[in-house]
Amino acid sequence: MSEIRFDIGSLHAAYASGVTVAAMIDAVHERIAAAADPGIFIHLPGRADMLAQAQTLGPFDPVGKPLWGVPFAVKDNIDVAGMPTTAACAEYAYTPDADATVVARLKSAGALVVGKTNLDQFATGLVGVRTPYPIPRNAVDANLVPGGSSSGSAVATARGIVSFALGTDTAGSGRIPAGLNNIVGLKPTVGALSAAGVVPACRTLDCISVFALTVDDAYAVFGVAAAKDTADAYSRAVKVPALAARPPVLSVGVPAKAALKFFGDASMQAGFEAALVMLEKLGCRLVEIPFGDFYATANLLYEGAWVAERYAAIRDFMDANEAAMHPVTRKIIGGARNLSAADAFKGLYALQAYKAKLAPVIASVDLFCVPTAPTHYALDAVLADPITTNSRLGTYTNFVNLLDMCGIAVPTGKRDDGLPMSVTLLAMAGKDWLTAALARDIHAACGLSLGATGWAQSGSPPLAECTPDAMIDLVVVGAHLSGMPLNGQLRELGARFSRSAKTTAAYRLYALAGQTVPKPGLVRVAGNGTQIDVEVWRLDPDAFGRFVAAIPAPLGIGTIELDDGTSAKGFLAETAGLLAATDISVHGGWRSFIANSREPERRLESVPSG
Repeated sequence: MSEIRFDIGSLHAAYASGVTVAAMIDAVHERIAAAADPGIFIHLPGRADMLAQAQTLGPFDPVGKPLWGVPFAVKDNIDVAGMPTTAACAEYAYTPDADATVVARLKSAGALVVGKTNLDQFATGLVGVRTPYPIPRNAVDANLVPGGSSSGSAVATARGIVSFALGTDTAGSGRIPAGLNNIVGLKPTVGALSAAGVVPACRTLDCISVFALTVDDAYAVFGVAAAKDTADAYSRAVKVPALAARPPVLSVGVPAKAALKFFGDASMQAGFEAALVMLEKLGCRLVEIPFGDFYATANLLYEGAWVAERYAAIRDFMDANEAAMHPVTRKIIGGARNLSAADAFKGLYALQAYKAKLAPVIASVDLFCVPTAPTHYALDAVLADPITTNSRLGTYTNFVNLLDMCGIAVPTGKRDDGLPMSVTLLAMAGKDWLTAALARDIHAACGLSLGATGWAQSGSPPLAECTPDAMIDLVVVGAHLSGMPLNGQLRELGARFSRSAKTTAAYRLYALAGQTVPKPGLVRVAGNGTQIDVEVWRLDPDAFGRFVAAIPAPLGIGTIELDDGTSAKGFLAETAGLLAATDISVHGGWRSFIANSREPERRLESVPSG
């Protein structure tokens, strides 16, 4: 039964057609045998253990248990009850009585643990070779490093052994292996997934990550696992709305051309340039951003405070068992012994300064797009120079948790040398839904098969809506359009973009006078009307009520007729508010009016001065 696809939608369709969990378990172990890679798993209980887990599932119920019968792997620095946790150091091993909080949530949703995966020891590294166990083989090209520290989890996912796998990501460990193995790596907002039951690396920055074959699967797992947890002092509540269509217009920050770093890898540079062309074809507006301060922030991660934090996490063990540690890991973490408390505070002060400086830069765009890695390294190159190569791989990852950003690595195609190409989308904390929505479109546009499985991407299923009958459509026409100044008010209420639309030819649009934030007024007329471009967003009733209550005069909510034959509640203006207003109906919409209003400014800016 090895032909069973393990992306979650396909697997659940197979179950619905009569495929048994036992057949799925057989497929798991057939694929493990076919991989012939002893480096993927550190602990592999076997078929009987998975069958015992499956006995608790009950009848097939993908609604009550959204991960019913879905196999997953767990990085071996995350606790699974009854399975040893080693952090890739046998002398450190212990066997927990309880699951890590995230593992418990996934099991409760019906997921089945296959085993514990290999990693860079104590989650210190981005290469996947810093382990006393056999090094996992990259699933796409055995000459490449697998990426770390979550090496085994990424390879198990890319080979289709599991539907998804848990990693951790402090400095890029959930993104670099994804990029190297042609899969999706979702690094959530720090604290969104509880770190209770995780061997700490940098406790203030640690983040459980999700590897999956598709964006839909990674985000679905994230949605199940996310919850505030009193057992984790760094846990926080983060909204995980259903994955909906992205806003049609997004501003995407990219490193300025002069600031990009590829360390001589022309194929990676060409691959990134092709990915940017793809973004523009998807309707994104690219904004070049100076990146020097992001790089400087990244450099802090292996200086002062955060190296000391890695030492603090395992100090007692390291001081008593230093000879048991991998030599590279020992060298890096051991460097903290030469640091003082003053060095730690110096690092914290530097980070705070960069946070303050970069906050308006991060807020100036909807999200960012960077290469997942600046280059690929062969296994021999990393073994020959383990520090420099590892450091370079973190060029676009090390700053992310320090700046409290979320991210998702997604394949974009193949480089001109046939190796995998990937970009990472980044946004401020809490915008996981936005990065995932755009990543979903990127993955579909590239058309790649999934991981190293050869499975074609399935057609996108209908987007899930939470209690759709209870949702209320809202037509917006001006400052609340995507990319406009007040759109954030909708997003803060959990509104989800539904579609772009046009009104019937029964309206006029006016630029209202005396508005602090420029706004239009839409008015229904008996004759001489025209179609106006609008957007439809969806809110739950409570959010809709709160939104309507805050609308200032002369605007209000009425029923707006759309040219597709539907109608919805939306913004209309009182006629008394049209005094001194300008009729802008000829532009066909607020976005077009704003663009045309700025055109003279652009022409003036293009005229040489002096």
